[in-house]
Amino acid sequence: MTNVLQFTPRPPSKFGFERVRKRKKGPAGKRGQLNLFSGGGAQVLRLPSDISPFEEALLLDERDDERAESAYRQAIEEQDSVADAYCNLGILQSRSGKTAQAFDSFTKALEHSPRHFEAHFNLANLYFDSGDLKLARLHYEMGLEVDPEFANLYFNLGLVLASLGDLRPASEAFRKYRQLAPPEEASKADNLLESINRSLNTR
Repeated sequence: MTNVLQFTPRPPSKFGFERVRKRKKGPAGKRGQLNLFSGGGAQVLRLPSDISPFEEALLLDERDDERAESAYRQAIEEQDSVADAYCNLGILQSRSGKTAQAFDSFTKALEHSPRHFEAHFNLANLYFDSGDLKLARLHYEMGLEVDPEFANLYFNLGLVLASLGDLRPASEAFRKYRQLAPPEEASKADNLLESINRSLNTR
């Protein structure tokens, strides 16, 4: 008889989407420049040598400006950090409830860059939210091939593995999360590890 892992009252939620926060590829230039805004209309003035279309979109995104989505599309059209722009666009679409479009954007990010870490992580989260745990697991594991030091991925992978009944690998994932996470966050996995160990000991 299979043991079903019983989570304590409310299982902790997974870590959410991971935005690409800096330009990964492209010509070198000054980083960290702020946009200049004109008075009243708050129009973005692009400084051609200082800020790229993707960086402009990212600044809007980080300010929760509704123009971020169209700015990411402009970056894609101008072939600037295309995979990064698709990835961040997918996050905006998911948050707006446009799940099918978000799947498409994350997939397009991977078409442009098959080892794009954030796209794998975010696509895994989307599959997780949609209940497709096998594909969520696949993309979390593909993400680990790219960045094996990203703590939050181990936590989410642990949740997927535990939900699939793969308790030993789930335990290993949570232990790895505790090893990599900041001390103030590492304890998030403690109750899960305790529940898994109880289940393993009763088998």
